[in-house]
Amino acid sequence: MQTALSAGFILAIVLWGVISPDTMGPIFETALATVTRNFGWFYLWVVLGMVVFVAFLAFSRYGNLKLGGDDDEPEFALGSWFSMLFAAGMGIGLVFFGVAEPISHYIEAPPGTVSNTPEAAGAAMRYTFFHWGIHPWAVYSAVALAIAFFQYRRGGVALVSTVTDALPWPIVKHMGGFFNGLAVVATAFGVAASLGVGALQINNGLNTVFGVQVSEASQIGIIVLATVMFLGSAVSGVTRGVKILSNTNMIMAALLALAVFILGPTVAIIDTLTSTLGNYVTEFVRMSLRATPFRDSTWVGSWTIFYWAWWISWSPFVGLFIARVSRGRTIREFILGTMLAPTLAAFIWFSIFGGTALHMQIWQQIPIADAVRADTATALFAMFDAMPFGMLMSGVATILVLVFFVTSGDSAVLVLGMMSSGGNPNPSTRSKLLWGGLIAGIAISLLLAGGLKALQTATIVFAVPFSLVIILMLISLWRGVREDWTAHEKQERELRRRVRQIVEK
Repeated sequence: MQTALSAGFILAIVLWGVISPDTMGPIFETALATVTRNFGWFYLWVVLGMVVFVAFLAFSRYGNLKLGGDDDEPEFALGSWFSMLFAAGMGIGLVFFGVAEPISHYIEAPPGTVSNTPEAAGAAMRYTFFHWGIHPWAVYSAVALAIAFFQYRRGGVALVSTVTDALPWPIVKHMGGFFNGLAVVATAFGVAASLGVGALQINNGLNTVFGVQVSEASQIGIIVLATVMFLGSAVSGVTRGVKILSNTNMIMAALLALAVFILGPTVAIIDTLTSTLGNYVTEFVRMSLRATPFRDSTWVGSWTIFYWAWWISWSPFVGLFIARVSRGRTIREFILGTMLAPTLAAFIWFSIFGGTALHMQIWQQIPIADAVRADTATALFAMFDAMPFGMLMSGVATILVLVFFVTSGDSAVLVLGMMSSGGNPNPSTRSKLLWGGLIAGIAISLLLAGGLKALQTATIVFAVPFSLVIILMLISLWRGVREDWTAHEKQERELRRRVRQIVEK
């Protein structure tokens, strides 16, 4: 019943967007304005709370608990584990926003900073680090840890309801199916938004390299083709298709970043990373709670609130996927691995691409800002046009986005299949095909209803209810961790007592 209701709701949105996109757009815009105006502060507090919560768990005594039995070993090597969680969590977004976001903040600076100035460039990089750093990975880590804990330590199934059912409140237990449905809807819309973004950039990449027309028809064709590819990968299973594609992604992304680092302003890139990292650390708390109650500005809502909603909407998908590949790791290893390593990789990525773009814009007067104003999806290719081997790098970037597209898609249908089949870690092919088709349908309908703006709007709106579920999951996780640690200490004391008895005898 839960699966039918979730799928039916998603199908209704898809049909609405395809049949009457002109009516869908304004309604979503109104919903976006309402959510941003009334719940922006809520997103800020919830996400910062998750940062504090997982940091405390990592460095507390509870970090020694293992996600599984005491003798369980990790299923995947550290490199493959990192590649899979990174590709599933951020892949397409890094390529799309690597140039576009720093330049966007430079030409339309955060409130209190004058646009198109050196100060705006510094603020642009600092907020880019902020939006792609510790905070998003804290969201993923918190949800994934809750699911993994109750799945591997308590023998539960990989469902959101497994976590919330551990709470001693009858009303919460009766809402488990509803919570699973919210997770499905949030996941479907969050992933669809990412796939829509990927289609926009692939289209522009093909236009740069092969002259393919930038149009809705082209983008729909790209979504359909990529959907066929990621469904093929998903059917092959996590230990084959997803693992291989994730490792391929990391190699391609690393080679592209290395090429830009060498061919671009290398010293300026290193200086950008150094300076921005310092500013990010010193401004961490202020950025985390920044709202603009005394300014007529939509900047925080358009950027920070959108991102926090995006990460929350992705959290059931990424959380279940990370939990699926993380058995056998301690809580401390899990949190540090899912937060610090991807954050550092994102900082390096944005320093290379964003730092190069800002250097070109400011010192060489290359009109990358004009490209961003015209179409955000063209920003990366405008930078490549001004570099040696630009056409080659544009081709590689297009392939990279496509592979990230496939990786995100096959990870998503795996997770949606798990959620809709009672937590089965190996859902049926039929289930994967169903969810793959619905995700593609959402991406197409939202593109028809307003392009990138509609994708962002749907993400923010549908993330609100699931953020409340996350709060319940963290309360349940805290109770579970404390109970297991108490039992662990009791076992340790009993073991020491027996050892003393043996020695005394």
